[in-house]
Order: sequence, then C-alpha cells, then structure tokens
Amino acid sequence: MSSLELWRERGAALGPRAAKRSRESLQRRTERLRSRFFFIVQCALAAAFAWWAARVVLHHQTPFFAPVTAMICLGLTFGQRLRRVVEVTAGVAIGVFFGDVFVHFFGSGVWQIAVVVIIAMSAAVLLGAGLLIVTQAGVQSVVVMTLLAQPGAAFSCWLDAVLGGAIALLAATIAPAAPLRRPRQQAAKVVTEIALILGETAQALRDGNSELAGATLERARRSESALDELRSLSAEGIAVVRLSPFRRRHLPAVQAIADLLEPLDRAIRNVRVLVRRAAVAVWRTEEVPPAYVDLIEALATVTQRISDELEERRLPEGARADLSRLGRASAQVAPHPTLSAEVIRAQVRSTVVDLLMLTGLTYTEARARVPVSVDALEDDFVESEH
Repeated sequence: MSSLELWRERGAALGPRAAKRSRESLQRRTERLRSRFFFIVQCALAAAFAWWAARVVLHHQTPFFAPVTAMICLGLTFGQRLRRVVEVTAGVAIGVFFGDVFVHFFGSGVWQIAVVVIIAMSAAVLLGAGLLIVTQAGVQSVVVMTLLAQPGAAFSCWLDAVLGGAIALLAATIAPAAPLRRPRQQAAKVVTEIALILGETAQALRDGNSELAGATLERARRSESALDELRSLSAEGIAVVRLSPFRRRHLPAVQAIADLLEPLDRAIRNVRVLVRRAAVAVWRTEEVPPAYVDLIEALATVTQRISDELEERRLPEGARADLSRLGRASAQVAPHPTLSAEVIRAQVRSTVVDLLMLTGLTYTEARARVPVSVDALEDDFVESEH
C-alpha cells in the first residue's frame, strides 16, 4: 500500500471518530446545562426581583448591590448560604460606611482609595471578621469611592445588600430535588467502587498479575476522593432540607445516607490495607490460599448487591444474610503461615463488619455476626481496626 493510500485510509477513519467525539462533547455540555439550568433561572429571577424591590419599595435609583448580593449568595453552596449571607452583608456595611465617610470629608481620588481600603479592612479584622468579610469591606469601600461617590449613598447601598441577601435566602428555600437524590447516588457509586476494587484484587491474586495489583492499589488510594464528594453532597442535602420548608419531610432519608459515612470510611480504609497487602503478596510471590481469594470475590459480589439496593433507594438489608454467611466462612478457613495471607483475611473480616453496618446494624450487632476465628491473634487485629 502506498503512502498516499495509507493517509487516505487514516483520513477516512478520522472523520467518524472526530464526529463521535464532537457528539459526545455536545452531549456532556448539554447535560451540564440541564443540571445547572434551575440554578441559572433561580439566579436570574432573584437578581431581577432584587432590583425591582429596591427600585419600587426602597425608591433607590441605582440599586447596584441588591441584584449583585442576591447572585453572590445564591452562588454559594447550600451549606454555606446562611452564614455567608450574613458575612457578605456585614462586609458591605463596613465597606460602604467608611467609603461614604471618606467621600463626605475628603472626596475621591488615588490616596483616598488607598487609605479607605486600609481602614475598612483593618476595621473588619479588629471586629473579628473572617477573610470573606475583610475582602468584602475593602471591595465595597472602593465601589462607593469610585462608582457611588456622593454623600448619603452608604446607607442605601447597605439596604440594597440586605435586601439582596434576604431575597437570595427566600429563593434558596425553593430548592431542586437533585441535592436530595445525589447523596444516595454517590453512596452507591462509592460502594460500587469498593466492589470493583475487591474484584480486581481477587483477579490479581489468582493470576499473579503484578501490573493489575499495582493499578488496583492506585485505584484504592484514589477512592478517598469519592468519599469526600459524598461527605460534601450529604452536608449539602442536609442543609437543603433544613433550609427549605418544602423539603423538610425528606430529612430522615437524607440523614440515613449521612449515617453511612462512618462505616463507609472504615470500609474504604480496610479495603485499602487489603489491596496493599495483596499487592505485596503478588510482588513477593507469597502464597495466598485460594479459599482466601474466594472470600474476596464473594465480598465483591455482596458489596455490589449493596450498591444496587442503595441505587434503588432501599436500605441494603437484603445483603445482611450474605454478609453474615461470609463472616462465618472467614472464621472457618484454616489459618495460613504467611503474614500477607492473614492480613488479607483480617481485612476481609473487618470489611464485612463495616458493610454489615451499612445494612442498618450497630457495630456491636455487626461484630457479633463475624464469629471468633480459629486464630485468636487475628481476631485481636480485627478488633483493633475498629
């Protein structure tokens, strides 16, 4: 085949691939717009209403701070809104006060801006303000000095900011359902990740595949980020139901997902230790009994079942019996003389306890379903993990 024909073939194949990537990119962007459209509309309506209220109710001619404050407050996450609205309003109040005082006595100019920023930010610090308030004080003093440089403007600016913050809080009570669904979906995602890691670990042990063992260990180390996202989503969901009277009835369901964080954190830690020891066993060609690998595979299967039940908005009680059987089986297998093998079995047992807690059991109840092993030393190790 000539070079020209080869380039033609490559060009012909490049067109469909480029079109596919373009469609996938458009689909991702459309999905992102769809997920954020409620927020965009919420900001637009809040800004418009804040402007209208400041003009009609307060009779301010240029209520700059009302729509701006409303949008800033709505742009914060639900868990931060109430505290940050107060901080933004306080920062505006400090900044516009000192800005108005300087305009009244000294006018506006280069040195006046420098001095008023120093004074406004220093005053905020002396009042014990956080970084956001300090920054807002400096910014708003500059705005008053440059855009609203006339006596008497400070109080109207402060009222505009208060009005904008109040409207933002009112708009925030009309919350979408997404913050209530996403924690459960993320919890299912975290559990699925644990199941996949366990499955890959078992495969690496069976095949003696050091490359797969190393990749699985890296994946296990990255799993913490998924749990961090779950923490954030869970906190946001709880904040939504507490802030919005229209969503308060969902508090028990959202709290139930938040209660999974502690056992999930333990499970991820235990699985990470298991994977690290499995990788060591593969790298050193240490023997791990097939029965131990069977335990890991069975644990992966049950873990995926837990994820499926969470995805279906159910407490994973159906997996409780399988986990209990797995706990009993882990106590009945004969101990192995190598350190890696026994650490792996200990981590399987610890993870079974963690996952039993995901099904609604307390730690004491879950621990009771994993009977004493034939190796008492190993059980002391499992106990220390909790």
